[in-house]
Amino acid sequence: MPMVPPPAASGEGLAVAPPEARRRLPAQAPEPVVEPVPVVPPGPRAPRVRPEQLSAAQARRLALAVQGFGRPRPTAPPGRRHLRGLLDRVGLLQIDSVNVLARSHYLPGWSRLGPYPRAALDDYVHRERRAFEYWAHEASVVPVAWQPLLRWRAEAALAGVGMWRGVAAFGRERADYVAAALAEVTRRGPITAAELPGPGRGGGSWWGWTDGKRALEYLFWTGQVCAAGRRATFERVYDLPERVLPADVLAVPTPEPAQAHRALLLHAADRLGVATAGDLADYFRLPARLARPRLAELVEAGDLLPVRVEGWSSPAYLRPGLVIPRRVDAAALLSPFDSLIWERSRTRRLFGMEVKLEIYTPAPRRRYGYYVLPFLLGDQLVARVDLKADRAAGVLRVLAAWAHDPTEPAELAAGAPTAAPVVASAPAPPAGGQPSSAVVVEALATELLGMSAWLELGPVEVTARGTLAGPLRRALAASPAARGG
Repeated sequence: MPMVPPPAASGEGLAVAPPEARRRLPAQAPEPVVEPVPVVPPGPRAPRVRPEQLSAAQARRLALAVQGFGRPRPTAPPGRRHLRGLLDRVGLLQIDSVNVLARSHYLPGWSRLGPYPRAALDDYVHRERRAFEYWAHEASVVPVAWQPLLRWRAEAALAGVGMWRGVAAFGRERADYVAAALAEVTRRGPITAAELPGPGRGGGSWWGWTDGKRALEYLFWTGQVCAAGRRATFERVYDLPERVLPADVLAVPTPEPAQAHRALLLHAADRLGVATAGDLADYFRLPARLARPRLAELVEAGDLLPVRVEGWSSPAYLRPGLVIPRRVDAAALLSPFDSLIWERSRTRRLFGMEVKLEIYTPAPRRRYGYYVLPFLLGDQLVARVDLKADRAAGVLRVLAAWAHDPTEPAELAAGAPTAAPVVASAPAPPAGGQPSSAVVVEALATELLGMSAWLELGPVEVTARGTLAGPLRRALAASPAARGG
């Protein structure tokens, strides 16, 4: 069986032609089949070319298109087909325990699909077994067909390589306890760490983890147990791989590590559009020493094409056959863990925005807020908002709202951002430039109201902090949706 899902139908736009001939890579087993994910953008067909250089705007539009922003959100309620398309597009959904707004793996679906049922994603992963949890780009939800491509990571973890030092040390020093935990999962699984008998002490620098949690996470990292689901508290449920993963996936021969690394780099290239070597390695957290030789092989084989990008200091690469849309008309709030922006230097190169996760920054030192979501409008990041779902009050709270100006020196400087007021202008975006502040505010208000409804909250309330706070509050007050119209 193929180890990756088949591609979607091809589209139109500025296309990158495939090479006429490719050298076969030496390998001990057949290479995994890896195909590009084409893009279906608007506009007439462009000539098939092999560009040696992309403009900054072309690179940005390509990056957005392959991540699923080159087409509008579905008008019908999103279903299982849309979830499969979402995971095919982005390749993985990063998991994070922070729940101030929503769990991070739910948010990319909102950004690309709109109000989809979050329970449907849970079912897709844990009931239908179409995806699974593992360490990909941090802890992630990944298509289950790709599980063979990540076995090398579990094998390395068994040798204590590539995992948190504390987890590796626990597995080494408490081997008897880990073996007992595995026996308990075998006998009673699926179970949570809290359901393991024996020592239950926590504390220290491990976020209060118990010994049982440490043991199960070691077993999870080394591939000896899998995530069978999540409790309502988001606690991971563990069971044996043969009771979680489909039999046909487990039957796929394990590829050589070099094969798997090449396949993962190509998966990353399909989902980044155009990327530096560091960008490609980061998508699945491949160490540079492992990614570098595989990247050279892919270039030599013609599976990746070198390209220069305007304003980028490092060489870039792209896949043959990818299509660059002439226009992207998106409007979406982005999780700080979204695959479009999680590599911060790439986000600066593409959008001119400095995105920094400030969850662990002391409150007085935060520039923009605790849980800040950039706002994508068209093909640019135009604003950012610090959001909190106040579930007790039934309110989506905008704790801060900032306009983004990529030319503002304070964007890259240390210290507080500028607090200059935003002056509303005519509601029409200037040709070829940033949308007007009025357009940004109106689109942002619409997006916030939609997100609040999706999260089953009520009104959106804006505090006074940030350059967009006042205009956004007025736009929300004037919105028929906010008034129940």
